[in-house]
Amino acid sequence: MLPVAILCGGKGTRIAHVARGVPKSLIPLAGEPFLAHQLRWLRSEGAIDVVLLTGQNGDAIRACAGDGRSFGLTIRYSEDGPQQRGTAGAVRNAIPLLGDRFLTVYGDALPQVRLDEVAAALTPPFEGVMTVFRNQDQGHPSNAAIDGERVAAYDKGAAPGTMTHMDYGVNAFRAETFAGVPQDRPSDLSEVHRAMVARGTLRAFSVSERWYEIGSPDGLAQTEHFILTRPTKGEPVV
Repeated sequence: MLPVAILCGGKGTRIAHVARGVPKSLIPLAGEPFLAHQLRWLRSEGAIDVVLLTGQNGDAIRACAGDGRSFGLTIRYSEDGPQQRGTAGAVRNAIPLLGDRFLTVYGDALPQVRLDEVAAALTPPFEGVMTVFRNQDQGHPSNAAIDGERVAAYDKGAAPGTMTHMDYGVNAFRAETFAGVPQDRPSDLSEVHRAMVARGTLRAFSVSERWYEIGSPDGLAQTEHFILTRPTKGEPVV
């Protein structure tokens, strides 16, 4: 399995009354920090090497996850430092730990997708893989258009009715894709995605199962219900 980067520098602005100043990844859910559930999911998917990309309050995330042994993982850390880097900048900063090819997952999401299949889709001539979910603007605004196996357009601010899919939140990348990411300002992963779309090198990986997230009050409630009622896949071997 490729190394997995978790972008867990989010502040939880939309759920500040729940976060109460802790990083969004550490919001309690079903009796544990959300990050603990996410790390167990990664281990159940075969992940071993995980890099946590942290921002403010990174020490609290480090105290929760440690070196990963309690989750059956090897966990390392890449910190933003004094300046905000944005999601793309944070990934570029972590490439020495991630290597030539890697996966990324957002720190507020619990997707339902086979990570090994996403990793296997990262083949030439593609520089990256974006998981996509066909939602036709239902539930969340669509932001991607697909042409065969390629992402043909990607726009987070797309007008309703102009896109068919949405970014599902799990990506695979080749490290060289981040060579052009600026280091003097924050930059978003969407910039990297759009550059690949323009080159025709962003592969679409369609997902049929919905994902769960903790970025909103409704999302928190639905994710907690899912965690409490889902069938268990067994505990990781530590």
